[in-house]
Amino acid sequence: MHYLFIHIGEDVVVQAKDVVAIIDGQVIESSTITSEFLRKQHDNKPIVKITNTIVKSIVITDKNIYFSPLSSSTLKRRSQFQTTLENLEE
Repeated sequence: MHYLFIHIGEDVVVQAKDVVAIIDGQVIESSTITSEFLRKQHDNKPIVKITNTIVKSIVITDKNIYFSPLSSSTLKRRSQFQTTLENLEE
């Protein structure tokens, strides 16, 4: 069995199969629904700030919520690359 990973910033990688959602970081400031969601999820999942710089995306996994310095479009490309690799293995 092969486990594929996505590098989400700094030295942090997550298993692709564990990623539930990738959200643009600007949504935190502009959406009260997203802010409320993150507050409620924080009760169940720890929030991990990967960087001290600007948060460009939020990666939600089964176990954690990551504040990533990489843009959501970059992470989307990386996850699509992982999906392509999975399809080649089949």
